[in-house]
Amino acid sequence: MNNPITAVWEITMGCNMRCKHCGSSCENALEGELTTEEALKLCDELGELGFKWITLSGGEPTTRKDWHLIAKRLNENGIIPNMITNGWLMNEEIADKAVEAGINTVAISVDGLEETHDFIRKKGSFQRIMRAFDILRTRNIFYSAITTINNINIKELPRLRDILIEKGVRGWQLQLGLPMGNMAKNNELVAQPYHIDEVIEFSYKTVKEGYNIDVQLADCIGYFNLKEIEVRKNSYGGGRDGYNWTGCGAGKYSLGILHNGDILGCTSVRDRSFIEGNIRQTPIKEIWMNPDSFSWNRKMTKDKLSGLCKKCYFGERCLGGCSNTRLTMEGSVYSENRYCSYNVAISTAREQLDRIEDVDVMLSKAKKFADNGNFQLAEILLSRAIEKGCRDIGVFEFYGYISFMLGNYLDAKKANEEALKINPDSAYANKGMGLSLGRLGELEKGIEYLRKAIALSDENFTDPYYDLAVLLYENGRKEEALEVLEEGRKKYKSFIDTSKDLYDILTNAS
Repeated sequence: MNNPITAVWEITMGCNMRCKHCGSSCENALEGELTTEEALKLCDELGELGFKWITLSGGEPTTRKDWHLIAKRLNENGIIPNMITNGWLMNEEIADKAVEAGINTVAISVDGLEETHDFIRKKGSFQRIMRAFDILRTRNIFYSAITTINNINIKELPRLRDILIEKGVRGWQLQLGLPMGNMAKNNELVAQPYHIDEVIEFSYKTVKEGYNIDVQLADCIGYFNLKEIEVRKNSYGGGRDGYNWTGCGAGKYSLGILHNGDILGCTSVRDRSFIEGNIRQTPIKEIWMNPDSFSWNRKMTKDKLSGLCKKCYFGERCLGGCSNTRLTMEGSVYSENRYCSYNVAISTAREQLDRIEDVDVMLSKAKKFADNGNFQLAEILLSRAIEKGCRDIGVFEFYGYISFMLGNYLDAKKANEEALKINPDSAYANKGMGLSLGRLGELEKGIEYLRKAIALSDENFTDPYYDLAVLLYENGRKEEALEVLEEGRKKYKSFIDTSKDLYDILTNAS
């Protein structure tokens, strides 16, 4: 079930700046902009659909005369409205309208220290923003900053942080500038994959050193870096102990609305092939509830990705991170995400491992990595050993195990197939094949292989009993699972201790 939670609504493409990194290349308001009446009707429909937060964006939203009416209507529908602005037009009147409309947060874009910011955006805009912060500070409204990181301003983050704190800014979102729109014409500004770790490290130090500002990492910065997770947990008030990235939310819980009523999963995605419909022809609820809408993301699975993402330990949860990063940098939402902290770390390690030519050294190091739980690096070495012609059954069995632990069940199946070609009566390979097939949805076939593994097992290898019981239990067949455990416990005394926890669960569940 895909529950709508948040959306970004580009209410206009009109803008009073010509930013060098603008992904939308905003200039003048475009034809087809929703009328006030249409916009207010959409607010009502968004409320009926159950959205919790909607951010008004652009262009520059304050160049649209009725921006505050839209915000107020969202508020009246139980939706918390936020706004992203460049701050150029901010004055007492606009600040008061924001308060009256119920704007929760006014976020102003600040892209470096004064010289850098004005170079990227517009001369004089930095000082305008500083005045905007002063104005907002006198109102009862939360205001924050957004910084789009590039090759120039990344070194200015510490000083910019101090300035923002001095201005009373309590929330600060950091995001990467990608080569879209105007940024594609200024490619020298584009941040590189290694910058991800610099941003995370800076954010982590800011949190740990107790600076009075909440650093929020945008969805394009991650993933599964322990320091990044700590920063995100801090943004949630120290909660979500198990917090980590769970994949792009486009079309799953978030939405993008364009100036003309076009609907897509994320406003950052500028490719028109991702537009799911238009609210002038189809009600927003119908677009959202359509099972075929947003299928590119709603039906995304790890096996559809490429490169490291396809084999990644976190792949099933992460699903390649930010979809727009993959689309923009690699040309497809199914490409790997090189702008990922984990990807950078593994790629750096791979450069060292690729220098090893001795297969025995590869296998030895792979075992050490596996013993330490680093299955990703073990997989790299084992795949290279196999590519270099190693055909030992133990290597295929080992590769099958490593692939299974990484969640790469098709690779695990193929490895066990190779092992069984060498020795059809390998208890270990039959067990591995059974488990792999079970994860791939071929349950009955998987059970057959596991039962064969049981027939081939002895007191030194009782794993097949346990694994078959787990597979049966996971598929709702508790009684059969318990029978398998009891069979193993009667046959091998050592299995009684090994299976105790699972046995207790099954007997209590019966």
